[in-house]
Formats: sequence, C-alpha cells, structure tokens
Amino acid sequence: MSNFYCFGPSKPPTQMSNNEMVAWNQHLQTPVLFNHHEPYEVNSSTIQRIDLNPIQSTSRAVSNRERVLLLTPLRDAAPYLMKYFDLIYELTYPHDLIDLAFLVGDSTDDTLAVLSSEVNRIQQRTDKIPFRSVTIVEKDFGETGGMDVESRHGFAAQGPRRKAMGRARNYLLYAALKPEHSWVYWRDVDIVDSPKKIIEDFVAHDRDILVPNIWFHRYENNRDIEGRFDYNSWVESDKGRRLSNSLDKNVVLAEGYKEYDTGRTYMARMGDWRNNKDEEIELDGIGGVNILVKADVHRSGINFPCYAFENQAETEGFAKMAKRAGYKVYGLPNYVVWHIDTQEKPGNAA
Repeated sequence: MSNFYCFGPSKPPTQMSNNEMVAWNQHLQTPVLFNHHEPYEVNSSTIQRIDLNPIQSTSRAVSNRERVLLLTPLRDAAPYLMKYFDLIYELTYPHDLIDLAFLVGDSTDDTLAVLSSEVNRIQQRTDKIPFRSVTIVEKDFGETGGMDVESRHGFAAQGPRRKAMGRARNYLLYAALKPEHSWVYWRDVDIVDSPKKIIEDFVAHDRDILVPNIWFHRYENNRDIEGRFDYNSWVESDKGRRLSNSLDKNVVLAEGYKEYDTGRTYMARMGDWRNNKDEEIELDGIGGVNILVKADVHRSGINFPCYAFENQAETEGFAKMAKRAGYKVYGLPNYVVWHIDTQEKPGNAA
C-alpha cells in the first residue's frame, strides 16, 4: 500500500480564495519549451566541424597559447640553411606553438637534402622542446633563369621574378595554413642575425601586418659599414601615385632602380637600431625578408599577387591589397634585422 502526501490547501483550486491561490502558486514556475528540438547527432567520419571563432591574434600571444606558422620559400638555398636553423632554434617563443613549413621549388642545388638534414638535426636536439611540426612542400614552377646575384637583382628580372615569388608564397601559404594558426611569420632564409624575441616583440604591437628594417653588414678596410638593404618597404608619394596612374596596368614597379623614380620614402633610409625599437610608421609597401601577419588577414583573401596589382607584385602588392581591404600595414624603422650582403649594385638608392 502506498502513501501519498499532498501539500497545500485541502481543496481544489476552484474553491480557493484569491489569497490562498497566490500563496499556493508563488513558489511554482511551470517550465515552458518553445519549438523544442531533440539534439541532432552526426556520427559520419566524413564530416568535420571547424570552429574559427576561438582563434584570435592578440598582443598576449604567449599567455593565450596562440599558434604561429613560420613560412620560408626556398630556391637554391643550401648554403644558407645551417645558419637559418641556428637562428630560428634560438627563438624564445615557445617552440611547441610554432609550426614550420617550407616550399622547395626549381632548385638546382641540394636544397631539399640539406633542408631535410637540418630539420632532423634541430628536431632531435634535447636542450629545447622541438617545434610542433615541420612541413616540406615541393613545387616547381618552371623558373630556370640564372640565380647569380647580378641577374637575380637586375631591373629586367624584377617583374617576372617578383611574380614568381608571389606564386611560390601563395602555394606555401595555402598548403600549410591550418585553422588553429593565429599568426603567420614569413622569414627569408638569408637572414644572418635577428633578435631572439622577435615574435614576442612583434605580436606586442598587435598590428595586422608588421615588418622590421632590413640592413646588412659590409666590412671594408677593417670598418663595419651598416648598409640599407630592403627598399621594398616604403611610404607612397604623390609622384609615385602620378607615375602609377600613367603606367600600363600590367607594369610592375620595382624599387631601388633608376628606371622609375617614384619619389617614395624608404624605411631603409630611416631609423637607427640604437633608438626606440617600438617606434612605428605606417607603410604602403613592404619587403618580404621578415613579415608578421595576423592569420585572419590571409584567411580574408589577402595574398601575394603573382600579377600586377596597382602596379606592384608579391610583397608590395600584398601590402597594397591589404590596405585596399582596410587592414593596417606598419614598419619599425629602429628594429633592425640583418640580411646577408648580396653585393648588389646601387639603383635608385644610389
């Protein structure tokens, strides 16, 4: 036999007074479900969900455990790879948050073998945590032109060369960028010195796109000449705008050459590594030696044009495209990264 206990007045609701009805109902809340649906389960292994909402690029990248994708395109780069890996191994940004990716294309030397050996060397070292992952992409574009310094950096080669470099960067980017990446760090193979905290220093600025000044050391008569290397980071001028408006849309402008006088202000001619390294200037064009980019800039379709975009290609076209889309491009004139001395002949920079 079951016993039931009822609480409240011993009368039906129809016989309750108003006060009794209020007292009876004041602690009751009847749940109401509007348009209730049962959860839908997806168990197919062919369906994947990617949530990009939590992925952020902030000035507190280390404490937020933000992933960095470090990208380096390579061609005939075997002589530079040992120094390259020695430098990136010294980066103080947590290595377990850094993914490395390389594109090897159109090489005539032993770049692929040396790269594989160097990757194996640093990933097996025990004094630091290894990098999270390493990806090697192989893609030839049929670029067979001479790669000696004079031909590579001559004016006639700049249009085709910059377009080819833009294509290589894009192939590498789209092969390596993953949903979990917050930052993309482009770094050339022929850097000879850079601060160990460069990633932390750069993310602290919280800029969409940020580049340092690129100089080089040249030793003559026992004297260190601090040369200015990268004239692709610049501020646009009225003369440059008028020149662009007068040119065919397929012409690619190249800085540092006498063929076109753009009147632009070059960041390479500014700054001093002894001064405040956090000083910023806004740029209209950038070089590609060292670039930190918020990954969402690339995800939004801003890449390295392998064609003339506003009469620029590759990294300078990238900056133009980013600014057209509303992103900000900045440089640090007093923050110097040192490039190998390529012994180039002077152009507009003379």
